[in-house]
Amino acid sequence: MSGVIQGRQTAAYDGGLVVFLIGMRVNSVRKVREWVPVARAMGPMLRELSNHEDSGLLGFRTLPTWRGVTLIQYWESVEKLEAFANDSGRTHRPAWVEFFRTSYQGGAVGIWHETYVVPAGNTETIYGNMPLLGLGRARGVEPVGKRGETAAERLRPSDSSGD
Repeated sequence: MSGVIQGRQTAAYDGGLVVFLIGMRVNSVRKVREWVPVARAMGPMLRELSNHEDSGLLGFRTLPTWRGVTLIQYWESVEKLEAFANDSGRTHRPAWVEFFRTSYQGGAVGIWHETYVVPAGNTETIYGNMPLLGLGRARGVEPVGKRGETAAERLRPSDSSGD
């Protein structure tokens, strides 16, 4: 049970964040020359982002599937995500241009993403006897009791007005 944190934990983070899901799907397994470069492009991007604390990437998780991969990424803000995506001096923009130049037209590989903006105080997490995972891995965990024993309590902002 290496790395397992005993008991009930919740992510030690209640700020706003962006959950960015991104992935690729191999549509034609035989067209290796078209989909392998797409598969290889994400590693350098993640290394670049992970090596720069100010990048805005809080953490990520990779989920391989039979025909592709999905990444769950946690970002500080949409602005930082867009800044990375649109900066031609960083790894994403050149990879994106190359994808459209060499792989998009044939349809051998598909790419997708979904972006969810989560305002501060609108996350609820629980990890029971689990290693660090998800937002808890990205920002650390604390005992559930610090933020409320139930999901409803953890989602309800604390009333600091004293009324």
